[in-house]
Amino acid sequence: MNTNFPEPHVHLPQGPHTHTAVLLHGRGSNGREFAEELFSSSTSTGQNLPSQLPTWRWVFPTAKGRWNDRFQEDLCAWFDAHSLDDITEHQESQIPGLQESVSYILGILEREIELLVGRTTHVYLGGISQGMATALWSWFCASCRVKGRLGGVLGFCGWLPFAERFENGDLDGGRRIVELCSSVAGASVGEDMRVLHTPVLLGHGTDDPMVSVQLGRQVVGIMKRAGMEVEWLEYVGAEGDGHWIKAPEGFDAILRFLQSGSGGINGK
Repeated sequence: MNTNFPEPHVHLPQGPHTHTAVLLHGRGSNGREFAEELFSSSTSTGQNLPSQLPTWRWVFPTAKGRWNDRFQEDLCAWFDAHSLDDITEHQESQIPGLQESVSYILGILEREIELLVGRTTHVYLGGISQGMATALWSWFCASCRVKGRLGGVLGFCGWLPFAERFENGDLDGGRRIVELCSSVAGASVGEDMRVLHTPVLLGHGTDDPMVSVQLGRQVVGIMKRAGMEVEWLEYVGAEGDGHWIKAPEGFDAILRFLQSGSGGINGK
């Protein structure tokens, strides 16, 4: 595992370990902070996610500190994003960070799959904001290191870097996305494309002031055109001025999504 990254924050299961969720924070946050914020929110039952999925291991990696020209300070960030108003602005500057972060996240996925004796469908990957962007790229680059599909990919309030390259032309069932992302990230393209059959849950607030909901809709359109299985949620009135997951509806959707592939209320 890349030792240049801080150690992930891990919330351990309260029983025999059956599943793992690897969840990536947004720019300026960190793994522990994201975990605290996520677990302070509840579903409509009044319980948080770990309480309802007690056999799950929750892994919250932390990005490196990177100098941000716009804010003139070091921020925890998976890659350099010059502008969220125009995600194509200075887009090439995103590549070094994407390369580092994707490689790091794929290493975490490999380790978590190994802990679950190779059961790839028991491992989920997701994130919020820039964490969603990084999770999507890590998923698309996973064919060389993950044999089989993941349990699921989930993301909120995010976007897909270099999305404009996929808006036209034949996506060949998603293989074109894999090839471009892998090329940019410096990853090999595996022959096993089962990872693309992973179910996806994405959500975005229509009132999000930081990342436009249009960027989320763009991702969904690309995925559907590639024939991927994706569930899309739009909502209004989430905390954080709209740049967060709507409670309790969004957390109900996350719970249903995680349970749908894990065989029951406790994830057994």
